[in-house]
Order: sequence, then structure tokens, then C-alpha cells
Amino acid sequence: MSGTTPTLGGLLAQAQAQLDAAHLAYGHGTTNAHDEAVWLTLWQLGLPLDSDVSELAGRPVSADEQAAVLALIGRRIATRQPAAYLTREAWLQGVPFYVDERVIVPRSFIAELVANAEGAESIDGWLGTHTQRVLDLCTGNGSLAVLAALAWPEVTVDAADISPDALAVARINVDKHGLQDRIQLVESDGWASLPGRYDLILCNPPYVSRAGMDALPAEYRAEPVISLDGGLQGSSDGMDFVRHLLAHALDHMTEHAVLVLEIGNEREHFERAFPTLLAYWPDTTSGEGPVLLLTREALEDWQATKGLAA
Repeated sequence: MSGTTPTLGGLLAQAQAQLDAAHLAYGHGTTNAHDEAVWLTLWQLGLPLDSDVSELAGRPVSADEQAAVLALIGRRIATRQPAAYLTREAWLQGVPFYVDERVIVPRSFIAELVANAEGAESIDGWLGTHTQRVLDLCTGNGSLAVLAALAWPEVTVDAADISPDALAVARINVDKHGLQDRIQLVESDGWASLPGRYDLILCNPPYVSRAGMDALPAEYRAEPVISLDGGLQGSSDGMDFVRHLLAHALDHMTEHAVLVLEIGNEREHFERAFPTLLAYWPDTTSGEGPVLLLTREALEDWQATKGLAA
């Protein structure tokens, strides 16, 4: 109707309809067009991201606000980039992080275990007063290192990555959360520059198989390949980095250390690659499978089994 003032509810419906019609892929903070429309609209309007949009549905929006929101929605559709790259912000377990195209958008299920998220197990039972030194290997934007430091105020954290670009982003997040005294950033190709031992190792490595990489939608292809592709050394199962990680893990673990490893949808490939390795699979909001936990004892038994087989 002519003269009718646009409202936030109407703008959200328009944004969702455009996203739905574009058949985009989600998974970088939202899982559907409605939630993505809410996120981008609230962010563009400078409203709290946890706002109850039903209470704000009647809020008037100006022509400039409407144009800005729809322009952002248009960029999401045209570029097929994750929304977090457009807003330069991602949230993990309620904590905000800076992100850009130098890193993958943080979405690790390990974060649930660290933060004691509802619907996920805690790993606190595997830790103790001995847990003082933590390693976040393949840290990316530093989100797991930050969450670990926030969850356990008594620990120090080494956050390591092969990518100087990723570490530059991690530096922004360490500084953002005031954790410069407890998180050390280390440029390292796997274990290469990490001579010490740790009580807890967190690792969300590149693990996507060749078939998985071939099937990735554009939103995931916008992320750094080195952070996703687990077959850059030639394997098809995505376990290249994981093989290197586990082969040398004992040299970097203290007596009671545990290693928490994310492998996403590649559990079948993991179990085929390491058939004699006894892993514990904690519950996450996605069920069992995306994350596994390994004790030092399990790795010692695995190494001994490998020796006997040889």
C-alpha cells in the first residue's frame, strides 16, 4: 500500500525470500535462510544479534536501512561467500571472533566440549590439576585457544599454525579478548616448531577427503584450501595431516595428557586408517563422530601394535 512504512518484520521476510530463492549453502554460523536473514539484518542495522525479532517485527525501517540490508543480502547471494566474511565477525559458543578470508570460519565441535555446551559432553573429566600447558594445533583464527583460556583460567596456551596469515588473524582475537599474557602464537608446520610437551592438545586439522573436497559448495570453496583439504600430500582419505600428527604425538604429550581431535564427517576414513587405535568418541550436538579423544596410553598401545605388526 502506498505510504505504508516498512517494518523490520517485512524486511526480514523479504531478505529470507531472496536467500531461499538463491539456493545457497549454510553451515558457517547458521543452518538455514531464515537464521541467515536474521543475522545479516540485525548486524547491518547495528542491533544485538540475540534480539528477539518477534518483538522487533513492527520496528520501522528507513529507506536507507532497507537498502543497506538488501545490498548486504545481495552480496551474500552474488559472492557465495560465508556471511562471516561479509560481516568480519563469527560467534562460537557465545564468544565473538574476528574473521576474514585468511582463515576458515570457526565452527569446531571441539568448542562445545571446551565450553560445556548444552547437548555436548565436557572434557573436564579427562583433565586435572596437572593440566597446565595446552596446545591448539591448526589454530586458524585462534578461537579454540581463546575458548580454552577462558574456560580454564589456570592454563597457558600455545596456538600454532603453518599460516602466517592465519596467525595474524589469531593475534587480533587474542588481543581482542585480552589474553596476550596466556596465549602464545607459534608459526609451525605440524610439530616442527613445537619442541615442548603438553597436558592437553586440541586439534581441528585439515581432514576433508578427496570426494568431500570435490563436493564442497561455493561457500566452503571460499575458505583457504590448506585449512580443509586433508589430501594435499596425495591421499584420497583426507588423513595426511592426521597421520603425521599421531605418528609424533607421544613426543609432545606429558604422562597424563589427552589429545582431542576433530575429523568432522570423516570417521569412516579415520577408523580405516587407524584400525587398532582405541579412541573415545564424546557426544556433541551432532552426536558421536565429529570429535575423538585419545589418551597417551591409547597412543602407546597403538604404537606397540604397529611395532608388532611390522
